[in-house]
Amino acid sequence: MTTTIPLSITVDGEQRDLDVDPRTTLLDALRERLAVTTPKKGCDHGQCGACTVLVDGRRVLSCLTLAVAKDGADVVTANGLAPDGGSHPVTEAFLANDAFQCGYCTPGQVCSAVGAIDEARRGMPSAATADLAGDDVVLDRAEIAERMSGNLCRCAAYVNIVTAVEEAASR
Repeated sequence: MTTTIPLSITVDGEQRDLDVDPRTTLLDALRERLAVTTPKKGCDHGQCGACTVLVDGRRVLSCLTLAVAKDGADVVTANGLAPDGGSHPVTEAFLANDAFQCGYCTPGQVCSAVGAIDEARRGMPSAATADLAGDDVVLDRAEIAERMSGNLCRCAAYVNIVTAVEEAASR
């Protein structure tokens, strides 16, 4: 006997209500139950970052997150970053810098970049942050590469991805 649990989340600005099996991941709830296919199922083990979304403003691997744990949360996918129908500055930077090839990892890369830029602006250090005691995090290429290291690209567009994040962060 499978028991379902009611869940209410906001996805890309739209309130969504559904009943899910308590074992359902946020990724599967988005893709299979809500037809939000922007986050991709890459490895389904939290190793590739293709499923990265923003939950309450923080980057999350949706394949490792139980949907029921995010009841009441605000989930933003790459499609929801610019709700007015335009393009988000990170998306524009990815396009301008040819920071994708096949495009499969791009939605997760873009969400991760948005989260990484926000973390740096809030002074959150990473393993590459030079001054851990300071309040300022400089998003240089090493810092960006470290912060984006959880997002893999099979096409190896890393140089252009770092350039795109660097450009977007400077705006």
